[in-house]
Amino acid sequence: MMTRFPLLHLSSAVAIGISLATLSSTAQAATEWDMPTPYGDMTFHTVNIREFADDVREATDGELDITVHSNGSLIGHAEIKNSVRRGIVPIGELIMSRLANENPIFEVDSVPYLATGYEDAKTLWEASREIIAEELAEQRLRLLFAVPWPPQGIYTQQALEEPDDLKNLSMRAYNTASERIAQLVGAVPTQVEVPDIPTAFSTGRVDAMITSPATGADTKAWDYLSHFNHAQLWLPKNMVIVSEKAFSRLDEASQQAVLDAAAEAETRGWEMSRQETGDAIAVLKENGIEVSEPTPELAALLDEVGATMTEEWAGRAGDQGAAILEAYEAARD
Repeated sequence: MMTRFPLLHLSSAVAIGISLATLSSTAQAATEWDMPTPYGDMTFHTVNIREFADDVREATDGELDITVHSNGSLIGHAEIKNSVRRGIVPIGELIMSRLANENPIFEVDSVPYLATGYEDAKTLWEASREIIAEELAEQRLRLLFAVPWPPQGIYTQQALEEPDDLKNLSMRAYNTASERIAQLVGAVPTQVEVPDIPTAFSTGRVDAMITSPATGADTKAWDYLSHFNHAQLWLPKNMVIVSEKAFSRLDEASQQAVLDAAAEAETRGWEMSRQETGDAIAVLKENGIEVSEPTPELAALLDEVGATMTEEWAGRAGDQGAAILEAYEAARD
């Protein structure tokens, strides 16, 4: 009798140990990532990112579950990059040019008239991608993919015909490039995030903004302004970054699933952006926004601004900028 109890206890202990180990393994197998983005649910970037998250979830059989937090609901735009770097969240989306104060290479896609169409924008991205990825890698951040906004134009509450029409307007700015162009045309740059745009216009905080047809359609620009000048100044990109620490914790299969889904999201996103341009302009027109092209006088001013800003950017970007421009020009030839 004395020998049977220890055997029973040992058997129970082994069974319990196996159960706990199984539970622990199961608990560790499922990884949940919170992913902040500044943009609303209807924005094509957010739609694309949700598809990216779905693709990852499906490819990993739910072992990696990415929850997208849209419209700045989890973390504000200004804090997303540092939140990923510090490990507060493992992954996030932000507009690339927001990091221009860290390094001018991040605003290469916001230099006016350097690349105005999708083909040139793609060529510029391929020419700059490796250098940008290396810069992020130094901060233990991995670049997953980038998708452009439609070409940027100018929204106002009155028609733009002469260069003087822009002078002294309070112009919404979202990066250093938009701040600088406001200064060069004689406007006053004012920082306003996308969710605050309608209120900023309705309260008189801003009179004009440079942004895409998509943003105008998403924020129902017809409720607070009347004109859109399709100047096609540049095609800024949003990029998705992930903490290298969080990425390295995934098993090899899950890592590959993320990379594959990212490549698909980039391809899909560029096509969505092209489609969005035409669709958004149509929506603006349908809702009473007067859409126009720059007059010769306004185009001359914007050309001059573009030349000035290209020269300024090249001076700030140094050897990295020179390498990007050299690769870009070589690819275009």
